[in-house]
Amino acid sequence: MPIKTKRWDEPAEPDDGFRLLICRYRPRALPKAAETWDAWDADLGPSPALLKAFQGKTGYAIQWTQYRRRYIKEQEANHRKIAALAARVQAGETITLLCSASCADPDRCHRTLLEELINDSLSAQGAKGPDK
Repeated sequence: MPIKTKRWDEPAEPDDGFRLLICRYRPRALPKAAETWDAWDADLGPSPALLKAFQGKTGYAIQWTQYRRRYIKEQEANHRKIAALAARVQAGETITLLCSASCADPDRCHRTLLEELINDSLSAQGAKGPDK
């Protein structure tokens, strides 16, 4: 599937397609002219409360399994946005999901979780068939 994930500060490549920033907050002090993305959807990032819990800013940091479960639950409210992204991918468009410059491990990042949700939506769309 043509879904890629990167940090927003990684160089754009010709095959990145539509670059979507999915952080709750826009990078600070970055001029609009220096943006590396085509669109920004803060709602596809973790809620401020979840992000703070994961970073340990409200007490002990929650574990990845709890973060994963809570992020996926939060994204249920965005099922239409996720389905729209899946439809774009199904139509052959490449989408690159961009996250924070400080997020070094894609296996512990919501960009990878969102990729899973888009792929799940693709599977569900395929199960319904093109006429349904």
